[in-house]
Amino acid sequence: MKALRVAVLGAGGTIAPAIVRDLAESEEVLALRLLDLDAERARRVAEDHAPEAEVRSVEPGADLARALEGFDVVLNTASYRINLEVMHAALAVGANYLDLGGLYWMTAQQLELDSRFRSAGRLAVLGIGSSPGKTNLMALRAARELGADGLDTVHVSAAGRDLDPPGGFSPPYAVQTLVDEITLAPVVVRDGAATEIEPLSPGGMVTFPEPIGPASTIHTLHSELLTFPGSFAAREVSFRLSLAPAIEERVRELAAGTPEDVAAATREAVSSSARTVSAHVIEATVGERAVEVSALTEPHERWGLGGGIVSTGTPASATVRLLARGEVNHVGVLPPERCLEPDLLFPELEARGHRFAVAPAAAAVRP
Repeated sequence: MKALRVAVLGAGGTIAPAIVRDLAESEEVLALRLLDLDAERARRVAEDHAPEAEVRSVEPGADLARALEGFDVVLNTASYRINLEVMHAALAVGANYLDLGGLYWMTAQQLELDSRFRSAGRLAVLGIGSSPGKTNLMALRAARELGADGLDTVHVSAAGRDLDPPGGFSPPYAVQTLVDEITLAPVVVRDGAATEIEPLSPGGMVTFPEPIGPASTIHTLHSELLTFPGSFAAREVSFRLSLAPAIEERVRELAAGTPEDVAAATREAVSSSARTVSAHVIEATVGERAVEVSALTEPHERWGLGGGIVSTGTPASATVRLLARGEVNHVGVLPPERCLEPDLLFPELEARGHRFAVAPAAAAVRP
């Protein structure tokens, strides 16, 4: 094992506390630097979860590469809109790169850097949060359960709920990303072709693990739709999201509003409680055979963090540990299902409160 120096960008953000806490408790991490436009926010995360971490403010541009100099891994939890810029900075300093997703279109642009990362002998894992991320490896697990290299159909569903919701608007992750997800036209794959559908198209009811249970969904734009057709030769793919009704109503209002409305909502948003739960379901088929892989993440009591944050953050921090232990032997720019092993990653996640289940299922019906 080679302990790694890890820089976390966006360390003052919503998901960062779980990543920072997990890395701070990992013997595979030699040094931890927390970077954010707002150093004070990152400092508060450090005080609560990683007192030994170094904290710096950072601006986009050349300043970013300087802040990453000497680090082995750049873990980007900042807005997906700067993913390309951060990847270029990682290349400039010879670091591996991880992020939490690129909302389909950004991911497509990021994949174009594959040859540069291969030439540098470095790996960029695109979308190693909960979804994309954990869901990608759940789909890979589904294929293996069915004894196949690929999948004919794969439908991804995600849900989150706050069991002790605070007053006010408490989005599960960045407001701008959430608004983009539901206002940009979703993509579904039908008969092997990617097709745009209307934003907020109903996705039907999905039965999630308890305590969420059956819930209505909407189609949103997600990166799994970009990579699953190539990774699994899948001819039918969809992504569906279930939000708490009050949050969905507010996001619909913002989707019809102005950029100023979104900025104001970002400033006014309150943090979710430490009692959130996160659930994911993969429904996959090969021929007449079908399987369902589900996941539930409940609150992490010792960390004092909700399951939503833990579900999204810990797949990235677990990947850092796998890199340090030499258990990831790929270079280039790849989605998780092309470079990570469920049998290695899932035990890391289970140790941090994720629970997985695999069961036969009725053949999935196109939403």
